[in-house]
Amino acid sequence: MRVRSAEFKKRSAETARDPRRQAALQMLYDGLHKGRIAAAAATDNWEELRVKGRAIKWHTIRNLDYYLELLEERVVANGGKVYFANDDAEASEYVMGVARANDVKTVIKSKSMVSEEMGLNEAFEEAGIRPVETDLGEYIIQLANEPPYHLIAPAIHKTREEISDLIQQAAGGPREEDPKDLTKTARRLLREEFRTAEMGVSGVNFAVAETGSIALVTNEGNGRMVTSAPRVHVAIMGMEKVIPSMQDLSTMLRILIRSATGQRISSYVTIVNGPRKAPEEDGPDEFHLVIVNNGRENLLKDPQLREALLCIRCGACLNACPVYRKAGGHAYGWVYPGPIGAVITPVMSGKKRAKDLPFASTLCGACREVCPVSIDLPTLLLRLRSDLAEGKAAPGERSSVLMERLSFKIWRFGMLHASAFGLGGRIASAGMWPISRRGWLRRLPPPFSGWTSSRDFPRIAFRPFRARFRSRGGG
Repeated sequence: MRVRSAEFKKRSAETARDPRRQAALQMLYDGLHKGRIAAAAATDNWEELRVKGRAIKWHTIRNLDYYLELLEERVVANGGKVYFANDDAEASEYVMGVARANDVKTVIKSKSMVSEEMGLNEAFEEAGIRPVETDLGEYIIQLANEPPYHLIAPAIHKTREEISDLIQQAAGGPREEDPKDLTKTARRLLREEFRTAEMGVSGVNFAVAETGSIALVTNEGNGRMVTSAPRVHVAIMGMEKVIPSMQDLSTMLRILIRSATGQRISSYVTIVNGPRKAPEEDGPDEFHLVIVNNGRENLLKDPQLREALLCIRCGACLNACPVYRKAGGHAYGWVYPGPIGAVITPVMSGKKRAKDLPFASTLCGACREVCPVSIDLPTLLLRLRSDLAEGKAAPGERSSVLMERLSFKIWRFGMLHASAFGLGGRIASAGMWPISRRGWLRRLPPPFSGWTSSRDFPRIAFRPFRARFRSRGGG
């Protein structure tokens, strides 16, 4: 998937001016965010679960090689196949190879953010294979030819009228606006795809190393159809999704579902243990697990930034973030928006083209407060800001320009020397005088125009406070 994070400022400004998108984003706070608060309050041992979940993830990340090897061993023992992909290209090529070997014409997909990373739908289409998203939100944005807007609610930005138009175009029937009727129509269209598709592709919420199982959390039932109806099932996961045991899965499901949708339990929790065994009636003939790196090692090898790999993709930080709720999901320019996206996108896809994302935060700490595994996102964002400003990450990735660095050096000198501070104030005040009106500046020229784009700026006083205080008889 093409990274468009360099367009963050432009696209976020467009969203902030769009009243329809703003109304849709407010629903995240009123719905999912408040639902999470209520679910957490109704759980007696909520904080204990958060601490336990964080400990499980930290233990796994620190022993990731061991648990990935164990997962591979158990999946193979269950009759499945495992492929480790270094990047999205390798992962896509493997999946295409499986599809070609099975003469696949149609692929049905359950929600998978990693497949979005890979641009898997585009790869299928280039190979002459028809991909069909079966999660209702993903189906809507596939019809609209757009990337997901949110980790949990990918079509949250679409109005009922827009969805109605998309469904009508797909169905070719009369236009419907009632949500129940739209859902029935989508179900009717997808039923035939479930019946005839030769391959199913799913994501992975958690992979259990001790049993070689993968767990999927859904509310629509499509996950079970995708993993059991076609003769081939391919599951795709980031390498950080593995956890040690079924007991750990119980903990992780509790904090994931409550944080994502505010439910105590989702409608469906599906556990897949490989291909169909001899006495079983349902299930695929082949099971493939694709474990993807795709830049995650850049997080893993950094002692501080690896904390981002604890993320379980619940989306709670997006719902709580005041910046995301104004900027919208597409402004972030890649698969992962919001505070967690502002951390992992620059590291996984390149800091230089995503240099604005770490600065797209008020550092209010709301994301850290709601995170079910207590990821310290504000600290990670500050770390990335420092790396970008000072060019510590890699040569050529320094985001601060020469004029900016020179300005701060002058400011530092002035703050350390009172005489220089006073002189600088008088010079700045004199320079502002011609463009000020009654002591206020309504429009500064670039590169200072940002200060007056939404407010007036007071002209700097010609005499510093201490001099004025002394002239009035102050001590």
